[in-house]
Amino acid sequence: MTKYIIVSGGVISGIGKGVIASSTGTLLKSLGLRVTAIKIDPYLNIDAGLMSPLDHGEVFVLDDGGEVDLDLGNYERFLDVTLTRINNITTGKIYRDVIEKERRGDYLGKTVQVVPHITDAIQDWIERVSSIPIDDSGERPDVCIIELGGTVGDIESAPFVEAMRQFQFRVGQENFALIHVSLVPVVGSVGEQKTKPTQASIRDLRGAGLTPDLIACRSSKPLDDGVQAKISMFCHVGPDQVLAVRDVSSVYHVPILLREQGVVDYFRRRLNLDSLVVSDERKLAGKKLWDDWNDLAQTYERLHDTVEIALVGKYTNLHDSYISVYKSLEHAALACKRKLTVRWIEATDLEPETLKTNPIKYHESWQNLCSANGILVPGGFGNRGTEGKIMAAKWARENKIPYLGICLGIQIAVMEFARNVCDMPEAHSAELDPNTTCPVVIYMPEISKTHMGGTMRLGTRPTVFQEGTEGSIARRLHGGAQTVNERHRHRYEINPEYVPIFEEKGLRFVGKDETGERMEIIEMEGHPYFVGCQYHPEYLTRPLKPCPLFRGLVLAATGQLDTYLSQQQ
Repeated sequence: MTKYIIVSGGVISGIGKGVIASSTGTLLKSLGLRVTAIKIDPYLNIDAGLMSPLDHGEVFVLDDGGEVDLDLGNYERFLDVTLTRINNITTGKIYRDVIEKERRGDYLGKTVQVVPHITDAIQDWIERVSSIPIDDSGERPDVCIIELGGTVGDIESAPFVEAMRQFQFRVGQENFALIHVSLVPVVGSVGEQKTKPTQASIRDLRGAGLTPDLIACRSSKPLDDGVQAKISMFCHVGPDQVLAVRDVSSVYHVPILLREQGVVDYFRRRLNLDSLVVSDERKLAGKKLWDDWNDLAQTYERLHDTVEIALVGKYTNLHDSYISVYKSLEHAALACKRKLTVRWIEATDLEPETLKTNPIKYHESWQNLCSANGILVPGGFGNRGTEGKIMAAKWARENKIPYLGICLGIQIAVMEFARNVCDMPEAHSAELDPNTTCPVVIYMPEISKTHMGGTMRLGTRPTVFQEGTEGSIARRLHGGAQTVNERHRHRYEINPEYVPIFEEKGLRFVGKDETGERMEIIEMEGHPYFVGCQYHPEYLTRPLKPCPLFRGLVLAATGQLDTYLSQQQ
């Protein structure tokens, strides 16, 4: 039977349950085990697709087009697996399924209730998803990590907590373990660590019928011995079951920190992991993974040279809105032996209106943009900040600064090029100006205009490099491949009617979809690195396998691109 490890949280949300869950999975994968993951989000939304990035962080897109919580991006990056939309459970999905069954008559004659119908639906969903193979072997995973979103005690989480209470008996204690992540705040001038919030959180957890196997204590500094002993005594766990998860310099150190505190050995005993059949080949792969992970963490510490990338967006007040973009830049920087510095620039701060209302912010933003080694304009929706992004693209084009535009970023680059190079001052996007007389970006014909949720062009689609693009930088960064498969999330696209004009002026469309009608990758002639893509390459980044276009941006920003490309020949 699959082993299940639940990761719950207490005291506050956003405490790092996703990183703890991902790190635990990485440790178990280093043993050669097959590990899958599930994220439970207690909100009523069906998925994360219509949630504001400023409210909930980035919307992560999976191969099958699922719009899910950003923590599934953590799982895919750490575990190097491909998940599906059903790996993200929401209250909305569960209630929708139960109500559909009720309407079909599946519960005929019964009163449908939270217990047992909702809790059974949750457990059935978990067992179904945990049996889905996550690699080419076709075998079911050995371990399933389940992150319970929110905090124990939330009204929204109650049905899921109750489902987990029942689930431990359904699968058996030898197949069920729980990590509870709690905050140990540091207060006062002397930095005293307080245990009461953790005690209260564990009391709530036990009151709900769940007992923690490990308590991961998050704190800004290492736990004092007395604090660790106090949590052990008052929370009724052994001292070895209290993990001190202090702030570290990077998330790559978290698996190492957990391993040093005996997490692997604990789960070996607690879940009898040695009883699982693991081939020698998988054991060797696990050992290599751990060696590579240690090298990655050490590399991060040893880097001294930096690369500064200006990220010009409209959700920069919450950095989690662009977490996959940030991770892609970080992975590319590590591969290029550079430490990343991101300059977060709110696009509206580059616009003339800000000069009138906040001249200090305006000049600071332009200073950050102009002195950066490279410029990135990520995806986004809506009109706010559009002109600021166009100004950033113009600066990059005119001053030969490496530029990467993603989704809206490629559309911004095309609008800027049309206005300032092709003498089309009215050029605009039909999304941002429905009445434009020069729509260089248009609505995709098959997309619904009445429903927003899950109606975009979503999921993995092929991009085909066109004939005569063998010398293209973008293609060479992809190893000369003819076709690449990348994840999409957009409703608008480059208007193909204008493509001949743009190409005549030097903006090449080197990658298109399989029909040749949709523009996927642009590249500017005579520029060291001016690239845009309609898809979202950041969704496929891995710590040990950076995205080619992000690598290209960092290479160009550090003056290494020509050398790198010559070595690939």
